[in-house]
Amino acid sequence: MTAFDASAFLSSLTTRCGVYQMYDADGRLLYVGKARNLRSRVGSYFRNRGLNSKTVALVNRIADIQVTVTSTEVDALLLEHNLIKSHRPPYNILLRDDKTYPYIFLSSEDRFPRLALHRGPKRRKGQYFGPYPSAGAVRQSLHFLQKVFKVRQCRDSYFRNRSRPCLQHQIDRCSAPCVDLVSTEEYAQQVENTVMFLQGKNQELMVRLADDMERAASELAYERAAVLRDQLRQLQHVQATQGIEGSSGDLDILAAVVAGGQTCVQVLFVRGARVLGSKTWYPPLKLDETPDAVLAAFLPQFYLGGDNRPIPNEILVNATIDDADAIAEAFSRHAGRRVRIRSKVREARARWLQLAQQTAETNLQAHLAGKKSTQERLQALQEVLELTSLPERMECFDISHSSGEATVASCVVFDASGPKKSDYRRFNIADVTGGDDYAAMEQALTRRYKRLADGEGALPDILFIDGGKGQVKQALDVLDNLGVAGVQVVGVAKGTTRKAGFETLIMGESGVELQLPGSSAALHLIQHIRDEAHRFAITGHRARRDKTRRTSQLESIPGVGAKRRRELLRHFGSASGVGNASVGELKKIPGISATMAQQIYDHLHSVSD
Repeated sequence: MTAFDASAFLSSLTTRCGVYQMYDADGRLLYVGKARNLRSRVGSYFRNRGLNSKTVALVNRIADIQVTVTSTEVDALLLEHNLIKSHRPPYNILLRDDKTYPYIFLSSEDRFPRLALHRGPKRRKGQYFGPYPSAGAVRQSLHFLQKVFKVRQCRDSYFRNRSRPCLQHQIDRCSAPCVDLVSTEEYAQQVENTVMFLQGKNQELMVRLADDMERAASELAYERAAVLRDQLRQLQHVQATQGIEGSSGDLDILAAVVAGGQTCVQVLFVRGARVLGSKTWYPPLKLDETPDAVLAAFLPQFYLGGDNRPIPNEILVNATIDDADAIAEAFSRHAGRRVRIRSKVREARARWLQLAQQTAETNLQAHLAGKKSTQERLQALQEVLELTSLPERMECFDISHSSGEATVASCVVFDASGPKKSDYRRFNIADVTGGDDYAAMEQALTRRYKRLADGEGALPDILFIDGGKGQVKQALDVLDNLGVAGVQVVGVAKGTTRKAGFETLIMGESGVELQLPGSSAALHLIQHIRDEAHRFAITGHRARRDKTRRTSQLESIPGVGAKRRRELLRHFGSASGVGNASVGELKKIPGISATMAQQIYDHLHSVSD
């Protein structure tokens, strides 16, 4: 093979802007690049010093270089993008993402409009909100809107054929327009509130809801006022969790970080001053690239990839890109309006950009750790537990409650790839003494392993229990009673300082106690599993506890409906006021007989006791 004569080629190469394509001896395209000055850029690959090993590997394979001169840098950028998309050269940064982004769709042709997830061409008449980073983000938003505004989300064919309210109405997630349980005007108001929320007009919407709530209260419509109050609280919670205030507009934030021969690009989607979510890419690096070079290659593929991804008016990046002006001009030409790419921002935008960079750094660290150390940790655990083979499936149980209230048990599952969240389970513990962790653990393990013993799932190789000898014995007894064999039980007891790194491992059958050094890879894996079980249990416990506390005690009194509750609250001012009232005071309320007053008194005091 004749070596490529770089000197002769460069001596006749133009200094104009354009695109260069590098080929190997078999005519395969290796790399496509654009340049403001073709001679200067191509010549940088053939310097005698300063080249990294990956670039040297590329240069050693070059047998031919072809160039295409363009009239502007923008034309060079677009041509480079088309060539990369068509040929997918191995040394270019390639974005592998063939999915279009999902939207929330609100129909406009119906008397009672429908909310739904939409992906693909926007052919139907209606409003489209988004894009969202994933279908999961859309479903999370739809779930929130369903709870707050109760706009229907069922299919039109299902809606038209209903003769009675469905389950969604019964659990207070839909106003049942299918059977005319809500007026057209009231439904239209909820649709308008939904649109305001999706457009990011949270402050304006909260002011409107607060005014409506005060008006309903003054008109003694306490149930409607309570509904508006709950909507207002939900919106205030969403506003608080956004973490960014005082900004507006639609923009995307892209942060690229490079470490360990890998790169991570994090994209945050902001619509109506609300962060809708984010998405992460790990484009493979065949050359040693810097964050600005990664972004320069990533941006055209991301927005001009042919899947009609919308280009916002403003794009924030965490590195100064040399070709930012040319890329922005190409985006402006494609979108038909001005598009800006900025890296130096202040206030809210600076906080968003910092959030994107921190997320990218965290995700890249986790990505590298997952690829490098998972196998090492499993091998270390195999040695510590003296297993004949690497564990393929591990489960861990934990119990969470607040002084015995709303006890929840969690079960998390790990395999060779890490957490297997599709197999996670929670168990709401009932009929046990509050604070009895042994009984709670027994109930959770019995419910879990009875199903597995019946063949409804795979048994784990190792069962970790967050607890000491008592919890370990409880687990062994449950497995023995169910006839489950081949599962090794390991207790993870906190040390006297209750700090990470001082845990004591309790081997199930033998009862042998073992303390691993803080640097042990096996201990790190066990801590990861234990902490995930703890997190999953606490999340479930808090949700169950908060749901219980949001429910008024008055709603659970037999025979006390909405009208009587309204009269009680109107007279005593609050549920606690009703609870402090005597039987004689209760009897004075219109519609409350002596028997009913006694029943209310007994119920409230039995609950509080």
